[in-house]
Amino acid sequence: MSGNAARLYEEDFVRWTEEQAAALRQAAGLATNLPLDWANLAEEIDSLGRSQSRELGSRIAVVIEHLIKLETSPAIEPRSGWIDTIGRERRDIEDLLNDSPSLRSGVAGMIAREMPRTIRLVARSLRNRGDEPGDDRQD
Repeated sequence: MSGNAARLYEEDFVRWTEEQAAALRQAAGLATNLPLDWANLAEEIDSLGRSQSRELGSRIAVVIEHLIKLETSPAIEPRSGWIDTIGRERRDIEDLLNDSPSLRSGVAGMIAREMPRTIRLVARSLRNRGDEPGDDRQD
């Protein structure tokens, strides 16, 4: 691996996967005689980066979910659990963004995409628990 590629691997994993997948696809077009499955290798490398992006979106959705629950649920418990989960997810989001700074540019879009779906999920979850806003339960 070249010095630039090695440095990129350390600085931004997702960007590295994108560049490596492109290089593999380019190598596939050169018709080398190496017995490698170039197209599927490129796809697998690409999928590593997409996986990081999906993980970030999932963690963002969990933070949104628990923030909405804290804002709307009248229940006393499991509030501390929701707060703990938010803290853990935020820490893990920070780690993901430190490993792959190129993901930062997509955070606002992920929030916008996850917000409506998460609102519906939380509303259904709170209804099922009987914890709709205005309910004075003291679990």
